[in-house]
Order: sequence, then structure tokens, then C-alpha cells
Amino acid sequence: MFIVDSHCHLDALDYENLHKNVADVVAKAAQREVKHLLAVGVTLSRFEQMYPSLRGFDNVSLACGVHPLDLEDEAFDPERLLRLAADDKVVAIGETGLDYYYSAENKAVQQAVFAQQIEIANQLNKPLIVHTRCARDDTLALLKAHQAQKCGGVLHCFTENWEMAKQALDMGWYISISGIITFKNAQALRDVVRKVPSDRLLVETDSPYLAPVPYRGKQNQPAYVREVCEYTASLKGLSAEAFAQITTQNFERLFKINVQ
Repeated sequence: MFIVDSHCHLDALDYENLHKNVADVVAKAAQREVKHLLAVGVTLSRFEQMYPSLRGFDNVSLACGVHPLDLEDEAFDPERLLRLAADDKVVAIGETGLDYYYSAENKAVQQAVFAQQIEIANQLNKPLIVHTRCARDDTLALLKAHQAQKCGGVLHCFTENWEMAKQALDMGWYISISGIITFKNAQALRDVVRKVPSDRLLVETDSPYLAPVPYRGKQNQPAYVREVCEYTASLKGLSAEAFAQITTQNFERLFKINVQ
């Protein structure tokens, strides 16, 4: 079996108590047949800091972008993002998007920075990794206004309704499922996932957040994406092996890389 963790924050894991280093995290994942990881940045400075420790891993790809909840950490510099994201190891722009749940007072700034990152994704022809929370209409409107169907992308850690999923699918986009799918209160999400074609699904941890059952309450790590894969496979009426293969192929198609 070959599983891909399509979204993790390797720079945010606990290297004092839980893991020795990145190599330890990668090895623990590989022991559970999680054989490729996409390490996602949330600010440009943090991307620059994590790059040296990750560039030597052939089975770790990178995404570079600015998260809507991290806009106050540093002024957004589109030229800097363009330069960093042009690196061959960077396969996507993100994590970017809109979050009005935690930060509604700076909607205009969020929208402007998101729009610029869509433009950069199109310029580099690299897909987007999008975070959206309580901003469904504006997220879709900006993606369409800036022709995000050209670069493609994924709505990561999806928790939205079928209508939003359908509009993303109609744009040729992908839907990524996190450990939330295993939570007791996630029945609405499970209903949506049953409708999404398997050839448009990815699996992720979003580690160190959102550990799936039976690890809920612990810090998440890429190894735990296996539980997400197995659980989602059961929803789709597939074996874990078959679904792992499908989602790995989806990952390769979206991010234009070969990982197997």
C-alpha cells in the first residue's frame, strides 16, 4: 500500500517530546505505508526556516504560501512568494484562502492577499491549497474571478457542504479529507464525501492538528493519515489498498509529480 499525506505542517510538530527530527517523523510514517508527504507553509518566513531541513527528502514535497490567519505576522510580499514558490521542490501555492471564523475584521486584506496568491499560482502553473472557513461564497467568488480553474487546486481539510464541493468539482478541483471524517459529530461531512467521486479525493492529516480517532486528543502526525485513508475507503465502499492507490494517483495528477 502507498499512502500520501497531502497536507501536513512538519515545522509545527513536537520535536522535543514526540519526535527526534524530521527523519524520525518520515520513518514513522513509512512504517505505516505513508510514503510521501506534502509539507505546507503558512508564512514565507516559516517556509524559509523549514526549507533546509526538508529539501533533502525525496519523499517530502513542499507548498509555499500565506495562511489567512497569519497575515499579521509579516507584510505580504508577492515577489518574495513568487521567488520562493518557483523552486522545483515546491509543488503548490498555499496554504492560502479565507477565514472569517477567527478573523472577520480584516476581510478586505484576506481577500486581497488570497487574490494575489491565485494570480501567482496561475503565473507559475502550480495548484492552490485553499483553506476556507465561514467564507464559502467569497472563496468561490475569488477563485472564479481570478480563473483558478487554470492552475487547479484542492479545498483542504474539507468541512463544507455539498454545494461548495460540487462547485469546486465543476472547476476541476479536488477535495481533501482530514481526521475530522472520523469524529462522531461529522455525519454531514460523511454524507458529502459519499457523493464526491473517488478520483477527486485526497487524504491528509493537517498535522499537528485534528488527529483522527483513535488518536483524538493527541498531537497528529503523518503516520495517522492511514486511519483517514481506511475510514474514508469504507465510506466509499472500497478496500484501503484500492483507495490508497486512487488517492495517490489523484495527488500525482493534481501536483504534477510522480511519487511512487
